[in-house]
Amino acid sequence: MKRITLGATGLMVSPVSLGCMSFGSDQWRSWVLNEPESKRLLSRALDGGINFFDTANVYSGGISEQVLGRFLKGAVPRDQVVVSTKVFYETADRPGCIGLTRENIIGSLDSSLKRLGMDYVDIYQVHRWDDAVPIEDTMAALAQVVKSGKARFAGASNMRSWHLAKAQLAARAIGFGGFATMQHHFNLVYREDERDLVPLCRDQGIGLMCWSPLARGRLAHHNQTARAAIDDVADTLYGPAHDPILDDLAAVAERKGVSPAQVALAWIMAKGIVPVVGATKDKHIDDALSAVEVVLSDSEMSQLEHAYTPRALSELPWNAKNQTNPLDMAAKLKA
Repeated sequence: MKRITLGATGLMVSPVSLGCMSFGSDQWRSWVLNEPESKRLLSRALDGGINFFDTANVYSGGISEQVLGRFLKGAVPRDQVVVSTKVFYETADRPGCIGLTRENIIGSLDSSLKRLGMDYVDIYQVHRWDDAVPIEDTMAALAQVVKSGKARFAGASNMRSWHLAKAQLAARAIGFGGFATMQHHFNLVYREDERDLVPLCRDQGIGLMCWSPLARGRLAHHNQTARAAIDDVADTLYGPAHDPILDDLAAVAERKGVSPAQVALAWIMAKGIVPVVGATKDKHIDDALSAVEVVLSDSEMSQLEHAYTPRALSELPWNAKNQTNPLDMAAKLKA
């Protein structure tokens, strides 16, 4: 698989990243894969050419990081893959620690590295904005972890453009380059960041990647998955299930002889954004790998985009209320 440069970082990554939220323990969420099946899909992705893996300390209460770390250690030299993880939410080993305080940023990274079995991560991302902590404190802590070598780059996630601008100003005031990457919410039925955030990142050389590239399966016609059966967030984020964008997506996919998922992912890659794709089945991996080879014409891009209408801005919750309580999770895993 070809490699692209992620923003101005110099990191050479596959055009698609594998998100690891679905790998870890089904005691966290019923649709999450346990370690054996997680490793099988990780192997399928690595063998197919994906070298970019994205996780978070909160996924499966930290078990996602453990599974990813154990898999990579036995499969590939560390310098041949790019690994990113995130900080914000409370975890089982750090009860009561939440947000972007210096304590949580530094302490959570040490915990993540221990779970991953690694000396460093390539990108250490803040999971969301924190109104309760001065951004100057957050950026100073991120500068410290980058200087220590425990993270090669600091990454942002789920911010408005003014958040990012404020953070970069605070970073530069202390001689720190600030955020090198941005992971934002973006797909064919949610394009709100095209107005300001995406142009700002491109202007500043900030590498772009996006979560939920298939709109929780809606763009892949996978709404009847185990996750969809217990996850009603899609209607809140994207509106009614039937959307004319889906008709255009289906038409383009049929004409090209590929799946709607492949077209939806190819559209994101054509925008210069790395989709972070989740997977619980072989087909999810295969669609991601095949999408890299799909080329969309200008007319096909226009057809996919013309029916879009503005959506309400999405925000991650302060507390992940739809996630298992980390202390309960810890008790289950010890049982």
